[in-house]
Amino acid sequence: MLGSRPMPVDTLRYQIGFGNDFATEALAGALPIGRSNPQTPPFGLYTEEINGTPFTAPRGQSRRTWTYRIRPSAVHEPFQPISPRALRSAPFDEVPTSPNQLRWRPLPIPTTPTDFVDGLVTFGGNGDPAQQIGCAMHMYAANASMKDRFFYDADGELLIAPQLGALHVRTELGVLHVNPGEICVVPRGMKFRVELEDKAARGYVCENYGPHFRLPELGPIGTNGLANSRDFETPVAAYEDRDGDFRLVAKFLGGLFEAKIDHSPLDIVAWHGTYAPYKYDLARFNAMNTVSYDHPDPSIYCVLAAPSAIPGTSNIELGLIADRWTVARNTFRPPPFHRNVCSEFVGLVMGQYIGKGESFEPGCASLHNCMSGHGPDVDAFERGSAASEQPQYLENTMTIVLETQLVIRTTAFAMETELLERDYYKHWQGLANRFRPK
Repeated sequence: MLGSRPMPVDTLRYQIGFGNDFATEALAGALPIGRSNPQTPPFGLYTEEINGTPFTAPRGQSRRTWTYRIRPSAVHEPFQPISPRALRSAPFDEVPTSPNQLRWRPLPIPTTPTDFVDGLVTFGGNGDPAQQIGCAMHMYAANASMKDRFFYDADGELLIAPQLGALHVRTELGVLHVNPGEICVVPRGMKFRVELEDKAARGYVCENYGPHFRLPELGPIGTNGLANSRDFETPVAAYEDRDGDFRLVAKFLGGLFEAKIDHSPLDIVAWHGTYAPYKYDLARFNAMNTVSYDHPDPSIYCVLAAPSAIPGTSNIELGLIADRWTVARNTFRPPPFHRNVCSEFVGLVMGQYIGKGESFEPGCASLHNCMSGHGPDVDAFERGSAASEQPQYLENTMTIVLETQLVIRTTAFAMETELLERDYYKHWQGLANRFRPK
């Protein structure tokens, strides 16, 4: 049977980066308060702590949650390896990585029943989950909900960005409803299952092996702007109390393992702590921009950043190019041609990207690796060059940019699939010599 609050739609404000210690219960009295002994909780529940950082992490960075659940997580049969299908992990050495600009058409929706886990396809990545550095870039295409199957990722936290179809992400700590145009982050090791609201779903997934995502520093911007902490949400407690013939799938050191479990692991009745899943509506992003001239650096579009060991350098960043005014005078307003030491994996959630033509449709993805020259294609360049200096409002557009400090090594699937646009380089071949010394 389901718990007293099986499908909550309300959430708690998750002040990301400030280590808020939330307290929520789906059954009144299940959460030990004050001097009551947390090791002997009410209702015959078990106490279990989930730690997302070392015990000695500074207070502002510590992530841990105390849970009060029907059965401990140790109650399951042994894990056995299973096929990862198209899911891959470091080391990404299946095929040589090309310095060429790469782009893929959208993943097709499966024709046979495929849930979120089976629908994951890896395009590339870097680093090493055992060393907790680097990331992986995935997409998913699914047409079935996870019913009696649950998943957790011991290698990293998962940033999920739906492009087609809303998701119900049912986690150990509660339920998040995530629409296209929103993102959710499921912490490392958190069990969950994904239910589809529609007949089909597709989207982007960034697996962050490194430190947790957090808000970037604002520097001269000040105290407000970009993604505001108050707009992040984490779920209230919800639990399932049901027995059955279930399967628990774990991603561990790049492999997939499956264990039989005779009950739903989403059985946490109450919890308090700082280690929790959360969601964010990208439409709430407060974009910064120039009001005079020149094209600002894309760091002004940073939503979340996971730091690296090098100060000022991120293991992975999430950037957002979405609705905004563009008003710069005497300026080419689309992104300029550029080469970066960091590598960029780009996905279009909706609309049209200002730097590309209509051939870059929602669901597509592109990869421009370290020092790979890229920028607007011929159509976008000509539009930008011919645009008047009148203010222009860009609307109904949403592009996510996942930028990482290390080269993104591609998978065999990424280089061999028919979705790869092998003539992508031609998008720049029409840029003629415009040099006129006289």
